[in-house]
Amino acid sequence: MKKLYLLNLKEALEGLKNKEFTSLELTNSCIERIKEVDGKVKAYLTLNFENALLDAKKADEIISKKGEFAFKDLPLLGIPYALKDNFSTKGIRTTASSKVLTDYIPPFESTVSQRIKEAGAVLLGKTNMDAFAHGSSTETSDFLKTANPWDTKRVPGGSSGGSAAAVAANMCIFSIGSETAGSIRGPASWCGVSGFKPSYGRVSRYGVIAMASSTDSPGPICKSIWDCSYVLSVIAGKDESDATSVTNFVPNYTETKYSDLTIGIPKSYFLIEMDEEVKKLTYDFIEKLKELGCKTKEIDLIAPKYSIGVYTIVQRSEVSSNLARLDGIRYGLTRENFGFEAKKRMFLGAHVLSSGYHDQYYTKAQKVRTLIINDFEKAFEGVDLIVSPTMPITALEFGEGEKNPLFGEMMDILHEGSAVSGLSAISMPIGFSKGLPVGGQLIAPRLHEEKLAYLGISYQENTDFHKKFPEEIK
Repeated sequence: MKKLYLLNLKEALEGLKNKEFTSLELTNSCIERIKEVDGKVKAYLTLNFENALLDAKKADEIISKKGEFAFKDLPLLGIPYALKDNFSTKGIRTTASSKVLTDYIPPFESTVSQRIKEAGAVLLGKTNMDAFAHGSSTETSDFLKTANPWDTKRVPGGSSGGSAAAVAANMCIFSIGSETAGSIRGPASWCGVSGFKPSYGRVSRYGVIAMASSTDSPGPICKSIWDCSYVLSVIAGKDESDATSVTNFVPNYTETKYSDLTIGIPKSYFLIEMDEEVKKLTYDFIEKLKELGCKTKEIDLIAPKYSIGVYTIVQRSEVSSNLARLDGIRYGLTRENFGFEAKKRMFLGAHVLSSGYHDQYYTKAQKVRTLIINDFEKAFEGVDLIVSPTMPITALEFGEGEKNPLFGEMMDILHEGSAVSGLSAISMPIGFSKGLPVGGQLIAPRLHEEKLAYLGISYQENTDFHKKFPEEIK
C-alpha cells in the first residue's frame, strides 16, 4: 500500500470515502512517520497517540455504517492532524512552548480545536512554536528548536514552525497554526507548504493563548490551498465566546469561482532588501497569474518599513497586558520562568504604555495604523488582490536570528501591514532557490477569503511546486 502519510487532505478524504484504507491505517501511517523522522525535525511537543488511535477506530465505525454520507456532517472524519500548542485542549497539556505553562492542562477546549473535533478529525499531537508565539524562527521555544525538513541546519520559520514542519515532513495530513503577523505565512513559505491567514475575526480566538489580541488570527497550514480552504470552511464562523468574531456567512471556500481578477503589484514591497532569486520567482509567479487570466496593475502602498514600528509597539503593548495574567497563582509557574524574549517584549510593552510615553508611542502607533488600514482600502478600490513575496529571503541557518533584536519584525516586513489591518492572505510554494522553498503571497480585502481560495487553488491546479516534499530528511 502507498505510504498513506504522503496523502494531502483531499486525497485522504477521497480514500476514506471510497474505503481504500481505514482511518486507523492512515493514523498509524502518520504515527510511524513521526517515530521515524521527528527525532530530526522536532515538530511535536506533546504526542496524543493513544487517544488518536481510539478516535481513528471510532471514525472507522462511523464510516462502515454510513459510508461517504458520514462526511456530510463530519467533514474531517478520520483525518489525522497536528495542532499548534497555543490552542487550549481539554485534558491535554498546553504550554505555548513556555516553561511558565510546563504542566498546564486546560479544563476547556478552544473553539477551533472543538470545531475540528466535532468534524471528526484525529489529533496526533501539539506542535512546537516560539514561546507565546514571540518569534519568527521557532528558536525561542523553551523546550525544543524545530528544524526545517528541507535542511535540518535551518529554521522552519515561526511562530507556527512546528505546524509547518510537521506538514512538510508528512507527519500529519494537515495542521493548525496561528498568526499575529507572519506566523502562518512565514513558516509556510520557508517549509514549502501552503498557509491561509484568515481575516481578523473570521476564526474564533477563544481558547488561544493570546499574544496580540487585536491581530491574532488562527488558520490552517496544509499541503495545498485546496486543503487550507476546506479546513477554513470548518473552523470559520461566529463564536459567542469571542466578541471579535464576525457573523458574516462562511462559504465553501473550495467551490468559489471568479473571473477578471485584477492583481495589484505594490512597488514599495519590491524595493525592500530582498534575495534576487526570491524576487525573480515572484515575478514568475505574477506571470503565471496573468496566464490564468488575471490582470495586473502597479499600485502605491505605504512602504512596509513603517508597519514594523506600528506592529512592534502595538504587539509589545498587548503582550505586556496579556502576559500579566500569568502571575504564578492562577496559571502555571512563577514569572521567573519566562524566557528572555517574553521578558524583553513585556518590558518594552510596559514602557510604551507607561505614563508620559503612552501618547508618544502607543497613541501615535495607532494613528499610523489607521493610515495603513485606509491605504489598503484605497488600494483595493482598484484591485481585487495584492501580490508580493511571502518572505524576503529563504530559510536561515540556526542562530542567525540572534544577531538582530528585531529579527522577527524584519523577516515579517511583508506581513505586518496586512496583519495590523486585519486582512486575509495566503502563502503558497512558487519555486526553489538553491534547493530551498520560496513562497508567494496574495493579500485580499478583509473577509474576502474566497478570492484567495479561488486563485490559490487555480494556481496549484496549473503548477506542481506544492507537490514537492523533501525526499530525505537529514
